[in-house]
Amino acid sequence: MSIFLKFKIQKMEQTYEITERLLYRFKLQIGEDYARYRNHVNRVFSFCIHLDEGRNSEKYAIAAVFHDIGIWTEQTIDYLEPSIAEAEKYLIESGKQEWIEEISLMIHWHHKTSTYKGNYSKTVETFRKADWTDVSLGVLHYGIQSAEIQNIKKQFPNLGFHWFLIKKISRNLLQHPLNPLPMFTR
Repeated sequence: MSIFLKFKIQKMEQTYEITERLLYRFKLQIGEDYARYRNHVNRVFSFCIHLDEGRNSEKYAIAAVFHDIGIWTEQTIDYLEPSIAEAEKYLIESGKQEWIEEISLMIHWHHKTSTYKGNYSKTVETFRKADWTDVSLGVLHYGIQSAEIQNIKKQFPNLGFHWFLIKKISRNLLQHPLNPLPMFTR
């Protein structure tokens, strides 16, 4: 095994430790959904690493943990702003204030259905594509090889995450028929 490959594997393992440590802070709030959200976070993070060839891994790990966290911290399907607030709070606590705008944009635009072209377009687009890869079950893959998607899904199985989302969205549709998908941005 090459030194570069060993370094890359070690770097990914260190970054998975970041997702695990950060996510654990919310274990009680997430409750029974913890394992399915954990796996979604790690699939999205893994897809980011593949799309951006291992660059910006810590930023992607942080964005992945916080991107949907408002579902549980605020008990809402309109979770973008609460998720951004939690990420901002963490970034200030950890002395990474210079990342607030970039990670906030990653979270805010992760459901955008078209290409993002604003500030930090490389990382925001990478994160958007990674989340869409997972949410679409790999139908949208943005060049990630099918075998790699399957490998990541095997390592971090779905555990009903998509069914969980369908139930949340359906409930919101009944309660707010004029705004069934408040987390979507154009």
